[in-house]
Amino acid sequence: MEPVIVFEQVHHRYSGEAEESLRGIDLAIESGSFTAVLGHNGSGKSTLAKHMNAILTPTEGRVLVHGVDTADEDRLLDIRRSVGMVFQNPDNQIVANVVEDDVAFAPENLGVPSEEIRRRVDEALEIVGMSEFKQHAPHLLSGGQKQRVAIAGVLAMQPEIIVLDEPTAMLDPQGRAEVIATVTRLCREKGMTVVLITHHMDECVGADRLVVMSGGRIVADGSPAEVFSRVELMESEGLSVPETTRLLYDLDREGFDLPLTALEIDDCAELVARTLIK
Repeated sequence: MEPVIVFEQVHHRYSGEAEESLRGIDLAIESGSFTAVLGHNGSGKSTLAKHMNAILTPTEGRVLVHGVDTADEDRLLDIRRSVGMVFQNPDNQIVANVVEDDVAFAPENLGVPSEEIRRRVDEALEIVGMSEFKQHAPHLLSGGQKQRVAIAGVLAMQPEIIVLDEPTAMLDPQGRAEVIATVTRLCREKGMTVVLITHHMDECVGADRLVVMSGGRIVADGSPAEVFSRVELMESEGLSVPETTRLLYDLDREGFDLPLTALEIDDCAELVARTLIK
């Protein structure tokens, strides 16, 4: 299967900055996958995200979306139709006084016919679980609800890929859970390619792939179970691992020989029980 987004030796330096924000990134995002990108502030993860739909373009190297170079200004609209972006603050993406009008805003600007807009709006709100709020004022919604409306607005453009740049950074735990459940469902049930940028370890557990960034470089790349099992590396980067991984790691240091790949509580408990019974 051909990757939908490809980074080829991508470097990026912001104007006036001495240090590069991206330092030779090679990365391919597979169609229909759920990729989480984890890292601290300043790791380069948000800069990486902004290269995926040509908000930024490389200082060196190139980014391809369906084989199209993001530096090709003549294809910019095609790229942004393929790759929808959701940002940290939903208030910055909500432009209308009624939820359904806000979701309709982007397809209207694309010149989509009225009947098709109506269908897309209804479908997008249904997907994110916000249909009953379509006549509500966005400013009266919770943070998690606002972010789901922002996601619906992107979905109404019918992108193949959705990139979420720390979409839960301003949300409480319930709002975070709502948004992560929504984007997981988009991938699993709708086949959408999802890239989630985050600094929350727990939001990465359900992804197909986990990419860890530090200092503008990729320092780990694999399944969440594989990456989190590298406890020393994660700790050296100041990142935490799931409590299940930490428990298994601590048991191994006491002389047990347990794999560190059981991320879910039930799986971890079963593994430990089997070991103790022996």
